[in-house]
Amino acid sequence: MSLERVRIVGAGLIGTSIALGLRAKGVAVDLLDSDEHTQSLARDLAQSASVTSPQLVVFALPTHSLPLVIDREYVLNPNSTFMDVGSVKVEPLVHIKNSQLPLSQFVPTHPMAGREIGGAQSARGDLFLTRSWILTPTAECDPARLERVCELITLLGATAITLDASEHDRAVAVTSHLPQIISSLTAMSLESAQESWLELAGQGLRDTTRIAASDPQLWAQIIYSNREEISRVLDGVRVNVERMMKALDDPLAIEELIAAGGKGRSRIPGKHGGSARAYTFVPIVIDDKPGQLAAIFNECAAIGVNVEDLSIEHSPGQLNALITLALSESDAVHLSQHLSSIGWNVHPVRK
Repeated sequence: MSLERVRIVGAGLIGTSIALGLRAKGVAVDLLDSDEHTQSLARDLAQSASVTSPQLVVFALPTHSLPLVIDREYVLNPNSTFMDVGSVKVEPLVHIKNSQLPLSQFVPTHPMAGREIGGAQSARGDLFLTRSWILTPTAECDPARLERVCELITLLGATAITLDASEHDRAVAVTSHLPQIISSLTAMSLESAQESWLELAGQGLRDTTRIAASDPQLWAQIIYSNREEISRVLDGVRVNVERMMKALDDPLAIEELIAAGGKGRSRIPGKHGGSARAYTFVPIVIDDKPGQLAAIFNECAAIGVNVEDLSIEHSPGQLNALITLALSESDAVHLSQHLSSIGWNVHPVRK
């Protein structure tokens, strides 16, 4: 089985990113969008062209818009396999059941990838690399159709995970939709803050509110579609907020709540969906001049160590910066010794 021709309906961030990733693999892609300007930009970016008899049709548009395109696409491409990429999975099945498209030809999916900035202009061909891509096939789904969709996921560098549609919606309410809501609510509190206070903002506030810049219309649709599951999750958050309010006069109770948050965070898996990893950190003071970071990564490649994450601390006008690399313990020790031996300003590794 070889995927050669794909039609993508919806040229936003996800649809265009799929197109870019597939084009890099030599797959012919046809991109369509109801907005003429969006379609034109996406087609230029992905070097899209019309394809006949697509093997796969991807619905990359908001779930509530599915009824507008399902029957049209099925009539045009009656032999194709169809998939969606929406953030909820129960609702699309309702739309498919009310359409001409047989359930046997449809595979509901959800790539766990995105950016806080949307649109074709923000698309990336590597957006799905190492990410989980959830499949929620029905009992009626043809195994060959499912295999076709899995081929696309593999080509884009993602890992397929199968879940029941209802379980998916419960899971993303916690892992995806709640973070967006909390980020947005936190950022809302900044509207009434004094301007001079905001000048004190550190990285913690920036990290917490990063996704508050997401597309409001898109998230309104996602949250509304999964409102029942989100309501249950928010009830739990409300209980925890009330616990914190009651604990404000008790330092030990506050400590317990903060510690509980740390335990919850420690359960987040590492890369590729694997178990969470305890990294070892290598701090390096570098000069503020071009090429320093690239030179360090060249040394990493030369000795075969894998950097899992990095952070950079640098103030305007400062003549140097602190780069901290996160690696496995053995790689951290190896890299520290190697960089020190060739003159880099490396400080002791830390857990």
